[in-house]
Amino acid sequence: MPHAQIEKLVSTVPNRCRVCYSCVRECPVKAIKIVNGQAEILTSRCIGCGSCFIVCSQGAKAILNTKPGALSLLRGEHEVIACVAPSFAAEFTELDDYRRFVGMVRALGFSKVVEVSFGADLVAREYAKVYHENVDKTWISSDCPAIVYYVEHYMPEIKDSLVPVVSPMVATIRVLKNKYGTDVKTIFIGPCIAKKGESTEVDEVITFRELRELFASEKIDPDVVELTEFDPPYAGKGSLFPVSRGMLNTIGGEEDLMSNNMIVSSGKKVFIDILKEIGEGVFKGKNLELLCCNGCIMGPGMSPDGKLYARRNAVSSYVNDKLEKLDNEEFEQEMKSFEQMDLSQSFRNLDRRLNKPGSSKVIEILQAMGKHESGDLLNCGACGYDTCVDHAEAIIHGFAEIEMCLPYSIEKLHQSIGQLNIANEKLSDARQALIQSEKLANMGQLSAGIAHELNNPLGVITMYSNLLMEETNTESQNYKDLKLIVDQAERCKKIVGGLLNFARKNQVKAVHVNLTDFCRESIDSIIRPDDVNLVFNPEINDPIASFDRDQMMQVLTNLMKNSVEAISGTGEINLILNGDEHNVYFIVKDNGCGIPTENMEKIFMPFFTTKELGKGTGLGLPLIYGIVKMHKGDITVKSNTDPQKGETGTSFHIRIPRMNSN
Repeated sequence: MPHAQIEKLVSTVPNRCRVCYSCVRECPVKAIKIVNGQAEILTSRCIGCGSCFIVCSQGAKAILNTKPGALSLLRGEHEVIACVAPSFAAEFTELDDYRRFVGMVRALGFSKVVEVSFGADLVAREYAKVYHENVDKTWISSDCPAIVYYVEHYMPEIKDSLVPVVSPMVATIRVLKNKYGTDVKTIFIGPCIAKKGESTEVDEVITFRELRELFASEKIDPDVVELTEFDPPYAGKGSLFPVSRGMLNTIGGEEDLMSNNMIVSSGKKVFIDILKEIGEGVFKGKNLELLCCNGCIMGPGMSPDGKLYARRNAVSSYVNDKLEKLDNEEFEQEMKSFEQMDLSQSFRNLDRRLNKPGSSKVIEILQAMGKHESGDLLNCGACGYDTCVDHAEAIIHGFAEIEMCLPYSIEKLHQSIGQLNIANEKLSDARQALIQSEKLANMGQLSAGIAHELNNPLGVITMYSNLLMEETNTESQNYKDLKLIVDQAERCKKIVGGLLNFARKNQVKAVHVNLTDFCRESIDSIIRPDDVNLVFNPEINDPIASFDRDQMMQVLTNLMKNSVEAISGTGEINLILNGDEHNVYFIVKDNGCGIPTENMEKIFMPFFTTKELGKGTGLGLPLIYGIVKMHKGDITVKSNTDPQKGETGTSFHIRIPRMNSN
């Protein structure tokens, strides 16, 4: 029997695919390729079962549209005969009489409407002959084109087990050509997609879904059509073919559980396992009725949402009614008239199996997905493949992507979320630092102006106060008053100096410094209680840097003094030193009381202090800030005052360039 070329029976509708991998999961031969998250049908591997079309909830799969070809035939000059699959009774259940359906089909322009069931009766007779003449051989029914395609393409070594008899469709076409002439055109109407590529003997194939669309487009009204009977030849039990065990019933056999000579099975999840067992020699001397779908009544060309047992019941009721009216004598004469008709067919070796990739490549892909041990192979099937190894092999063949692995994608997502949180935290810190820098820059400009204006009058006050002191008796009250004026003027001068440092008006006098020695010297200068431990952690390879030694000494000693004051009772202060090729990092960390959150934005502002009156000017941290900025560095603070959130304390992080110019 000449086969039609299987060309894009199913295709993908662009941009409708939602990356659910349902089609991959349902496809019995994995004829799906995932490209940039879109599922594409591999025509070279497809067996036309339509599983992907049925399962896709987004309408991302489309069936080859053969309606234009059918309409062209109907509007042509030749006589066109409709060959209706017996599953029509399960499709058009809303019609009160099958003759109304026949009238609707005839109204489309068909000259005759014939049941394919008669061809099924002929095929069943041939099956019985094959079974009885070769009782010791394993036979596989060949009426389902998807099963035939699978054997030819994926298990050609068992193709000789296929019953060498044509399908009921092809048998019916041959009968019609014999009965009505070779010039007649035929259109098969049924529930199957694979039929569109089964044979060149039929002129066109449309599904029941497409037939409904033709009824709508041609405005065929079921209420006004003439009720007509099917045209001869009339069928018998062959109308049971579309249901599971239908062929067995047509032959007149039974599924004997004791002898188990006849085995009936349907469904894409089952037939492959059975075929594999046949290849292994398990089913010797058995006759197998296999259907890719759960019976043709559940084929992809049927309307969606139909119920299996309701459809089975509809077919059974139709067959029972028909057999009651059947003229058995006429039926037997028709069957006998085609007794000598050639209903044979042969099968080809069209092996499309792919070579198994090497284990090293598979292991490499698995490791890329984070599967390093056998326990990591979850075989969850979320990717659409039965096992992780199957998925890895599909990736190697170019059919799948690593991102299809759900555990892998979830892990990558968690990592991305973690990185995003870190980035957001850094962004928030940078935003706060920018706001703080803007505030401090404005404060610095104001401080510089104030310091400049105060320097001159302070100098005059100090000079004349000293002159008066020289002319005054040191034991007098006036001398004591002048001494107080001089002391307070000097204090004001120091405050002005702090403001200038904060405003970065001083210069950096950079010298080469051994950082380790520098830090130890700063620690030695700190006076602390015995119960406060000061720990130095040098974590730097190259200890040489260039900066203003005196100013940076002031930074470290001031920070460590603040830490000592923040610790009540026993505590510890850590001075951590590290660095890289370009920068030096100082960290002063204590486990003291911490800085309240509401004060964090104020600590670098001049004159802000939480110390008691007379114990602090509020210029220590602003001075440190100014020195660090003069060195083209930055300073950040982290602090915690709530013991429930962890250890209390404060840490100052300072970064300055390793080499500062004078």
